[in-house]
Amino acid sequence: MKREFRQLRLSQLDRNVELARSLPPRPSGGWLASAREALGLSQRQVAKKMRASGQAIQQFEHAEAQDRITLRALRRVAGAMGCDLVYVIVPRSGSFADLAEEPTRARATRDVKTVVHTMALEDQKPENANQLAEDETQRRLNRNNNR
Repeated sequence: MKREFRQLRLSQLDRNVELARSLPPRPSGGWLASAREALGLSQRQVAKKMRASGQAIQQFEHAEAQDRITLRALRRVAGAMGCDLVYVIVPRSGSFADLAEEPTRARATRDVKTVVHTMALEDQKPENANQLAEDETQRRLNRNNNR
């Protein structure tokens, strides 16, 4: 993907991260069972709309609670209950931009630490090694963004 489009994609994803992080965690019994119960539907009623058995709905609910269900199956059951499936991927911490910068940051920090170590052996160790690493990271990121 071209760099300018990659940057655009990162910023688009980052705009949605906070909203996604504000979503509640999945209920212990799963979203399917929780939604079905809240709607006052039985497994048999949902199964009838899907042209499946009540046991199939029970298996779908159990599979979701154990992280063993496919998105396709989730979408089908949700649709039978008059719902849509929405899923999202978010970084564990920070933003997508931070996550994308991490490899460059790690390489720059490693390289600066190597130079600082060599300078320390020559009794020339700089006081601001962390700032040097950050500056080198930004230099590399800016170089990559300007290509």
